[in-house]
Amino acid sequence: MPTSRSVVIGVDSSTQSTKAVAVDADTGELLALGRAPHTVTGSAGARESDPEEWWTALVTAVRAAVRDAGVPADAVTGIAVAGQQHGLVTLGADGRPLRPALLWNDTRSAPQAAALAARLGGPAAWLERTGSVPVASMTAAKWQWLRAHEPQHAAAVAGVRLPHDHLTERLAGVAVTDPGDASGTCWYGTAAGTYDHEDVTGASARRDLPGAHDGASGAHDSRSGDHDGTGPARAYDREILDLIGLDPALLPAVAPGGATRVGTLTQAAAEALGLPRTVVVAAGTGDNMAAAVGLGLGGAGLLDHPVVSLGTSGTVFAATHTRPADPGLAGFAATDGAYLPLGCTLNCTLAVDRFATLLGLDREDAAPGGGGGVVVLPYLDGERTPDLPHASGLVTGLRHSTDPRSVLGAAYEGAAFTVLRALDHLLAACGLDPADPAVRDRPLRLIGGGARGRAWTETVRRLSGRPLIVPAADELVALGAAALAAGAVTGADPVALTTAWGTGSGEVLPPVGRDEETWNRIEGVLAAATPTLLSGPVAS
Repeated sequence: MPTSRSVVIGVDSSTQSTKAVAVDADTGELLALGRAPHTVTGSAGARESDPEEWWTALVTAVRAAVRDAGVPADAVTGIAVAGQQHGLVTLGADGRPLRPALLWNDTRSAPQAAALAARLGGPAAWLERTGSVPVASMTAAKWQWLRAHEPQHAAAVAGVRLPHDHLTERLAGVAVTDPGDASGTCWYGTAAGTYDHEDVTGASARRDLPGAHDGASGAHDSRSGDHDGTGPARAYDREILDLIGLDPALLPAVAPGGATRVGTLTQAAAEALGLPRTVVVAAGTGDNMAAAVGLGLGGAGLLDHPVVSLGTSGTVFAATHTRPADPGLAGFAATDGAYLPLGCTLNCTLAVDRFATLLGLDREDAAPGGGGGVVVLPYLDGERTPDLPHASGLVTGLRHSTDPRSVLGAAYEGAAFTVLRALDHLLAACGLDPADPAVRDRPLRLIGGGARGRAWTETVRRLSGRPLIVPAADELVALGAAALAAGAVTGADPVALTTAWGTGSGEVLPPVGRDEETWNRIEGVLAAATPTLLSGPVAS
């Protein structure tokens, strides 16, 4: 293998594991994949992980990818991290975590989210300023929970990071985030134009990053696509930070995009990874933003093309020039200057797998026709979309003759219905009619672990009635991160790179007739159950 080959590393630090890909920066060829597991702990709504374990997993996965790629260490030219969104990482004065990170699916902060949503002028004001209404998954609500329940930890915090920020800081020694991941905090403004707030100063990162700013409203980089008021404003919102008692000095700088070069490996990181210090580190982004890059979605690629991701969570998103102001959606920024409105459900593949385990079945043992008359709402961890943080799972329609495989099929249907319902909501909020043939005939890109399963794919086809594209590439988040790394090395647009690499291409599955009967049955159960069975009291 020629030593002149430029290799970039893309890291996907997700809820359950870290995956690292070694990619040829010129062709996009996937050379090798390394992986290492994470541990998630907690019950009764708690979901936590030790960020030190994320770092250990990153080192293990990167070393394995470089080893299995068969390339010399000095062939590696860049690295970028894409991480699970929303998690709250709190650092002490030594730069190490004070406590385990509160993860995106930790629902203990639901009371704090509800209290925040009522402040600042109510949900409409939050939508206008941040693109999202606070819910339990948002970082601002988690910070409020920490202040209320662990004030000693909150008082000792010397730095607040998102998961990918923390890992990037371990790589490059720079406290930095990007607009995409920052837009999931609910303390970061994504509205078009700027706010006339006083400058935020004293943030904890270096301020000499190209185009980076310290969160001051109106302090924008001319390359970020927001200077004319048409794209997301990139600024921490000082009034919100004051409201939640968060000192802006604890926050990282905001780079213009995920492909911004923020430095090179520190000596400690280079030694841990077995790579030269010259390896360029990109700002990185959140996992959903990186998946969009991997699919070729963005200003330099596809716009208004819907995506469904089936993983621990179910997500729906599209890159667009429109940021809908809708309380059921997150009005995220993309990492390249566009918008990435997103709907998210908490219960997807893991919830269905849990039903398979309870029934003593393999996950692919679901009845081919679905649940028959059985309806399952698999809201085992509460639910985010719809916003039912206190919900639990519900099964109805059982008979003496019910086959366990039908119950498992109904679990698939309930999870798929929930995520597809969020997709229809997203399209409508972006001004698109989900029933319009021009919209409904547009292929739905199906990604995530569930996209590799027959039961998942057939259930989504049947309930959506859409043609599907299942990309051939398995690791779209990591590949998107690799494109960010390549962009940091070369200056190329990462979406243009993945389009040239062809990472979003794959098998096209023709549409089948939509199963309106099953859809309407599930919708009726959800409507009837929400007021009583799925909504619990908000505990203080």
